[in-house]
Amino acid sequence: MVILRNSKKNKVLLFNPRSGRWKHRVPNSILQVGASVQESHEVVYVDGNMEHDPWVKISALLSTNEFGYFGVTVMPGPQLKQAIPFSKKVRELFGSIKIIWGGYFATNQYKVVLDSGFVDVVIAGPADMAFPSLLRAWENNESLDEIKNLIYKKDDTIVKTRKEELLDQNSLPRLPYTEFDKYYPINGYLSKTFMGKKTMAYHSSFGCPFTCSFCAVVPIYNARWKGKSAENMYQDIKELKDKYGVDSIEFHDNNFFTSRKRVVEFSKLILKDNIQWWGEGRIDTLDKYSDEDLQLLSDAGCRMIFFGAESGSEEVLKQMDKGGTQSPEQIENFAVRLKRFNIIPEYSFVLGMPGDDPKKVMKQIKEDISFIKKIKRLNPDTEIIIYLYSPVPTEGSDLYEQITAAGFAFPENLEDWLNPAWENFDLRKNPLTPWLNGAMVDRIKNFETVLNGYYPTSSDYKITPFKRAVLKGIASWRYQFDYYKFPYEIKLMHKIWRYRQPEIEGFYSE
Repeated sequence: MVILRNSKKNKVLLFNPRSGRWKHRVPNSILQVGASVQESHEVVYVDGNMEHDPWVKISALLSTNEFGYFGVTVMPGPQLKQAIPFSKKVRELFGSIKIIWGGYFATNQYKVVLDSGFVDVVIAGPADMAFPSLLRAWENNESLDEIKNLIYKKDDTIVKTRKEELLDQNSLPRLPYTEFDKYYPINGYLSKTFMGKKTMAYHSSFGCPFTCSFCAVVPIYNARWKGKSAENMYQDIKELKDKYGVDSIEFHDNNFFTSRKRVVEFSKLILKDNIQWWGEGRIDTLDKYSDEDLQLLSDAGCRMIFFGAESGSEEVLKQMDKGGTQSPEQIENFAVRLKRFNIIPEYSFVLGMPGDDPKKVMKQIKEDISFIKKIKRLNPDTEIIIYLYSPVPTEGSDLYEQITAAGFAFPENLEDWLNPAWENFDLRKNPLTPWLNGAMVDRIKNFETVLNGYYPTSSDYKITPFKRAVLKGIASWRYQFDYYKFPYEIKLMHKIWRYRQPEIEGFYSE
């Protein structure tokens, strides 16, 4: 997505690269940045997801010589395919333009980004204050040292400014949907999902109060969380419903359910609006909600909640910094509990954690597979998402020290991230980790295929009851006898019927 803002001094071009599986999302991150400078800059939007070749539009705009800044928001994986080459082209063809990167990838991999030579500054975290302050400092030839949430080079030394406290989300300007709609109609982003005919993504909070050692959010927010009020959330969603016909919402907060009071109040407000919704939370947090609370969430349209179950091993949960508050027994019991309220638990598991002994690593993989099958016995409606552990640069953590000691290293050249293997790494489907061998990876992936045959996801509404029955019949003997090798017949049916895995392709239909 490109956002162009006009000012008397310089225009600003903000680019959200094509994101593949998330292409149906209205790009809230860029709208948030745009809102931060809307008082001083006139805005034009160009969305990389909606352009056949966004570089054509970017280069045409920059060729007018009216732009001084090129900002890019970068998530790991598919967005790098455009973020890296386009930024390099901007530096080569329009050398005077300042290039700013933000987003998870830029923040977590700031060194390789700045060493590339074609990124001037990384905004590490929310840009609501940092972005306009950065532009103002550049335009007035002022120092950047006192602007919070910045990472940049000064005399070949990387400078990291102070972290800014998360702002009161209710004090921030509302996202400029109406302005954006002039360039890319909002209705073009609303797609049919298992929840409704017009599903929209929405962020109601930033951060997460927890410090899981494998999570890319932790280095950005440092266990901080701030959310909009229930009333402001409701007013936003009610407006989206009234203006664009939105009938379902994906809350893409890192932890939507952090504040029970806020969630309960919001559920009461939206109770009669016939809006279905999905959000992300923690099992140990939601398990503290009362039965009355969970029934209210269900009545208010909550269809599914994504949880990081991670593992059936107490030892592994402690390795992930989730032990002590979340136990295997709690994971089991909560799956059963949610069934009473007709809310689908979507449990993600991270397999292939680092270990010194290959036999122990394989043993843990097999135990986690058995645990997943137990969860499905307890509540067959539980959605299962399987990831291979992909390290994140949480420097100083015991887990990070363990993976570097095992020989894992990130690319030292930014353009090396364009290698397809690293894209799959970012999608948590190809770990590139030295402690996993081919047999381990095959075991995990083949089990996942059999699981998705025996229990097709309920989020793929195109898989009819007939197709589900066929898939289950084909996969049943494998699932029941723990035989997962070479599941080609299931893969063939998935390919023929274009089976969708939500962790890779999202909930949206084409």
